[in-house]
Amino acid sequence: MIEKKRFKGQEGVTLLETLVVLALLGMVLAWSFPSILNTLETRNLENAAREVLTTLQRAKYLAVEDKEPYRVRFFNDNGPWQYVIETENSPGNWITTPGFVPKTISAKFNVTVSLPSDIITISSMGLITDFDTNQNSITLQSPKLDNFNQPDLRIVSVFAGGSIRYEESQSEE
Repeated sequence: MIEKKRFKGQEGVTLLETLVVLALLGMVLAWSFPSILNTLETRNLENAAREVLTTLQRAKYLAVEDKEPYRVRFFNDNGPWQYVIETENSPGNWITTPGFVPKTISAKFNVTVSLPSDIITISSMGLITDFDTNQNSITLQSPKLDNFNQPDLRIVSVFAGGSIRYEESQSEE
């Protein structure tokens, strides 16, 4: 058996080796950082759009379950877009549905609400009562993703029969 001799000073890692490893890790992180940011931006955009989708589905469920009309109203009071589920407590008088907290869409997204009076009204049968084929969507757009030429649009569309569609798209240049 060959015996290895250890000399003083040969144990552990040198400062130079540590610095080289740290430099390599720094370069890998710097290279991947934009990708990480894009992933976070994509997730934020998708979460915001899916929250709109979920709210519309919840309003439809409540309308059918309670057998009375509900609506989702979008509003923008010189700030970020907000939306709320409302119920009609007397003819023509709508109030926020008890237990529902108004939701806000992040101001970092460009929001286009293309709905009659910025409202979706759902009948007790789950049908959209104020449907307009030219005004039936909510679009969220991320300028950051657009700058990186990635799919930057999330579109939530409603249809007369009460179906709701979610789609991802790219801005046209």
